[in-house]
Amino acid sequence: MGKFETKLSEMGVTLPDAPAPAANYVPYIQVGDIVYVSGQISQDASGLLTGKLGDDVDVAAGAAAARACAISLLAQVKAACGGDLDRLVRVVKLGGFVNSTPDFTQQPQVINGASDFLAEALGDAGKHARAAVSAASLPLGVAVEIEGIFQIS
Repeated sequence: MGKFETKLSEMGVTLPDAPAPAANYVPYIQVGDIVYVSGQISQDASGLLTGKLGDDVDVAAGAAAARACAISLLAQVKAACGGDLDRLVRVVKLGGFVNSTPDFTQQPQVINGASDFLAEALGDAGKHARAAVSAASLPLGVAVEIEGIFQIS
């Protein structure tokens, strides 16, 4: 077990197998040392994390959904690295989408669930640029979807 997975284990996190794509796309593309990971929807071992921020989901639950997306992103990166997550150099950028009502304005606090998790798990390698935007709806009614760009060795 490498340094990143050791830290994840200390945090009580075991990466799942990389989720399979839900439609006609690939889960990630590698171009040189950059890996582009397709949007990962909010789900955990219990199933999909659904709902709408500003309606039936509060910010804390939204942040937990974003954290779940980050775990799936790391699972995809691990797959792209042939099972060796320590090949991850850094998280470059996240694009976060929050299923929210028109008057909801706390998208950044929701996506912080992913950003805070990655910074804690990966240290400086987890610090990244990002966007946090509202969406009128997301696939399967999930609360959050996050895509990512990663540098690997």
